[in-house]
Formats: sequence, C-alpha cells, structure tokens
Amino acid sequence: MPYHIQTYTRNYTALSFSIILYSKQNMIQLKYIVLAITHLLLVSACESNATAPNVTLENLQVEITLVGADEANPNGDGSGKIEVTAFEKNAVRYAFRFDKGDLIESESGRIAHTFTAEGLHSHTIVVWAYAESGQFVNKTFTAEVYKSNEAPSDDFTTLVFFDEFDYEGALDDEKWFHQTIAPENGGWFNGEQQHYTDRLENSFVSEGTLKIKAIKENYTSGGSTKSYTSARLNSKFAFQYGRVEVRAKLPTEPGTWPAIWTLGANINEVGNYFGDQYGSVGWPACGEIDIMEQTGADKSKTLGYFHWGDTNTGEYKTTGNEIAVANTGEYHVYGMVWTEEYIRLTVDDRVIIELPNTQDKPFDNPHYLLLNIAMGGNLGGEIMPDFTEAIFEIDYVRIYQ
Repeated sequence: MPYHIQTYTRNYTALSFSIILYSKQNMIQLKYIVLAITHLLLVSACESNATAPNVTLENLQVEITLVGADEANPNGDGSGKIEVTAFEKNAVRYAFRFDKGDLIESESGRIAHTFTAEGLHSHTIVVWAYAESGQFVNKTFTAEVYKSNEAPSDDFTTLVFFDEFDYEGALDDEKWFHQTIAPENGGWFNGEQQHYTDRLENSFVSEGTLKIKAIKENYTSGGSTKSYTSARLNSKFAFQYGRVEVRAKLPTEPGTWPAIWTLGANINEVGNYFGDQYGSVGWPACGEIDIMEQTGADKSKTLGYFHWGDTNTGEYKTTGNEIAVANTGEYHVYGMVWTEEYIRLTVDDRVIIELPNTQDKPFDNPHYLLLNIAMGGNLGGEIMPDFTEAIFEIDYVRIYQ
C-alpha cells in the first residue's frame, strides 16, 4: 500500500558497534560507541584538507559499521556489508569511494556498501565533505571485512510468529495492534475514504478466521468524519529476513483496497506500534514491501510492489508487477521470501516479482506486517453507491526464519 512521498534521510541503526573518527587541527581522536558487544576494530585514517586557509570544513566525523560484527565475528557476519555515515556541520553534500570504485555522491552523508571479494580483505574507504563553495575535506580509512563464499539461505523453516485464529472474538492483543490515529490532517494518505477503528465491528475472529470488515457508516475521529470504517493491523513482531505466508480471501466489492504489506519498523509515522524503538525516518526511507495489493476496479489480479528511498541519492524508487489470480474471493496463499540477496513475492508459490536486495536499498532493517482494507483512494478507486460492507478474511499468518 504506497504510503506517501516526502523528503527524508535514512537512519542507520548499528547492529553491533560503530567507530567515530573525529579530526580537528590535524589531531585524530577515536571515540568508541558500544551498542551491543564491545569490540575494537583497528581502522587507520589519514586526512587531507584541500581547502584554502580559514576554511570552516574541519570537523568531518565518520562512522563505519561492519554489519553483524561481534566478538565472535569481528570482521562482520560474512555478508561483506558495511554502513558509513559522514557529518560535517558546514557540508552541503558528500562523496564516497570504496577501494578503486566509482565516486558515489550523497546529500545525506549516509551510504551502505557490499564488498564482493570473498575472504578476509583490507578495504579502503575515502569520504569527502563539500562546502557550498566547492571547498572540501576528505578522510581515508581502511577496514578488515570478511565476505563469505556461502550464499545466504532461503530455507526458512523455524516458525517465529504466527496466528492460526483458532479462538473467538477480539484479536490476540499480544500479537496485534490496531492503528487508528490518522496521520494526515484527520485522514489517511492516498486519498483513502475510511477511518480505521479498534472496534469488534471492524475486526474480529470467528469460526477459525480473522475478519477485517469495511462498513459504510458515518464515523468521526480526530475531528474528521468519514463515510466508511475499517481496520488496520500492525503485527507486534518485527523481523529482518524470513518467509511470510498469509492465506486469505479478498473482498470482491468494487472500491475495496485490501493489502498485506510491511513497513520498516524505523518509520516515524504517528500512531504505529513501534514508535521510535528502531529509529525514526520518513517514508520511503524506511522501505515498504507490498506482498499483496488489489485494486478496487480489477478483482481478477493482485499486485506485488516495492517502494524505497535510494540510500545513496535519496531518490524515491518503486517497482512491481501484477499477476492473474483465479477467483480472489477464495483462499490463496500470498507469500514473501526476504534474504540479504533478494526479495521474492508470490501467490500460491507463483513468482510475481523478485527484487535484488542491493546496497542502494534500505531492506536491511527490521520490518513489521500490516493487514488492512482501505476504501477508495489511489488504488481503491470508485466506491459503488450501493456498497454496504466487505470482508477481508484471513485463515492464518505465519512468519518463518
């Protein structure tokens, strides 16, 4: 379910530890930040200042994180991935070079990179900060990074989160959160026409399935009155990489927009379950994976889409595909396989689209699952005058790692 486009920067959450190198008046000072397990990474740095006298670019700070590094794996988790964040208070843009690669520019000063040479290697990282005048300061670092020759596994068999809906009444509040606060002036993005509620009328469990029900009724929330109600559920479980399966029947009524999707748990959206627990960035910097969406006009197909902010340039990116599905009002299994190397979206094990999970994408942070029906809006389209209610019925939700 596409969120909305806004200016943003990406928040890199260190997975284990980070090193900040700070230089002023030709003195290099190392400051270690312990986030989980304390570990000392030897990083050599040299600095060159190619600016005129009295230049103000003198406090370039650089943070380098080896993804998955800990006491047992001091050179990273074998993915070859690093994350680099640069800051200089008077800089307007930054640039990075990894070994002898191309110069990569970034306005945010944040970038992720994957080294592909297998084994343990010493890599060179050069960081530039530029002033508006074109003056610059740069620093050079070396880091020992390990890249495994084993392909990441997609054989996810351990069930880590599930709901079989084998109970009656209200949803299990240890697993699900009702998101009801409308984040855009009393409404939801994309021109949606409903309010989301936590009432039993809009979401309940009966006869072994979850029912999310959209209802035509006037409902006021936050000083805004809408003509429809529905439910929007957040899983209280965040995960990074794994396999998702949701067996569901989709509503057949025109104007309904059902979705099974994920958002980065670091999103700064008002009213979401995780708040700022995993960080606080905008959309699409957090990343969005639409495992299943369906338009209100064509109930013979479903969509699988990705939305993200390029981690190098900040540019909004999206790609996706559609697939014909016979009788979407009956049960089908909508799935996702998410690895460090790719993300694959499926219907009944038929591939809709596979996206390479490269370093320019933010799909390397925890996500949470969302289930909802929107009414109208960008994909819902026209709602028929005789619409009364519609049900999105879910047999089970399962997440494996």
